[in-house]
Amino acid sequence: MQDSVQRLLFEDLDIRGAIVRLGPSWQAMQAGRGYPEAVARLLGEMTAVTTIIAAQLKQPGRLTFQLRGDGPLSLLVIDCNENLEFRGMARADGLAAGDLPLERLWGHGQLMLTLDLPQAKDPYQSFVPLEGNTIAEVFEHYLQQSEQQPSRLYLAASEQGVTGLFLQTLPGAHDKDADGWNRLQQLAATLRPEELLGLETEVLLSRVFAEETLRLYPPRSVTYSCPEDWEKVRSMLRAVGREEAESILQEHGEILIRDDICNREYRFDAAAVAELFSANPPTLH
Repeated sequence: MQDSVQRLLFEDLDIRGAIVRLGPSWQAMQAGRGYPEAVARLLGEMTAVTTIIAAQLKQPGRLTFQLRGDGPLSLLVIDCNENLEFRGMARADGLAAGDLPLERLWGHGQLMLTLDLPQAKDPYQSFVPLEGNTIAEVFEHYLQQSEQQPSRLYLAASEQGVTGLFLQTLPGAHDKDADGWNRLQQLAATLRPEELLGLETEVLLSRVFAEETLRLYPPRSVTYSCPEDWEKVRSMLRAVGREEAESILQEHGEILIRDDICNREYRFDAAAVAELFSANPPTLH
């Protein structure tokens, strides 16, 4: 399965969409996490949706979605930039496989969008309540509120790959074909998860929408990107200050900083802390 997003357009209906296929990138993001199957599936589906929406960015920026709930699954977070480089994580406490049906995993909560643009002084943020029992339903509700256009999502995720199909009406679609939107939804609803995950994109679309005029645009590459950033961590420790850093070191024998979103640890022993502050002596006044 290729890691890509492709836009699509039903030219006779004024209905647009996109399809995302994630394979190696999705496997890289969940490697070593040990998520229960239900949690991994939700994280994969949310990754697909975030990538589809990020592909619509018209300028440099980073799009972040956080789904926060009061159930056993307390957090899903995915961010993706305009180059379609994504990263993400889930937080599920005390949850084993098969504990709860999906609709009870997150309980009550909210979906938060953050859009960070380099030219903007502050990031843009919006919040919507969690409405729906699936990731698809939650984001369909969000898109209806934010874009004021009917939208549908068809998602499937496994350990090996993720696929997401997005459909959305354009203004005037009803005037062009009053039954077009309803017809496409009925056709897409026949898709089974194994078809979404197993069929090549062209085969999948031609099989489901065989009688429709469909334009498929060239694919854009998607990658998982979560590189080490030692300098950022060092800067954070310098901001904490030498006295506090040495206090932590004395109590624990080392300073351990956990980067949950990238599933990585940064460790500093006494020599590393001494070197960190000796390279940046305090300014004397």
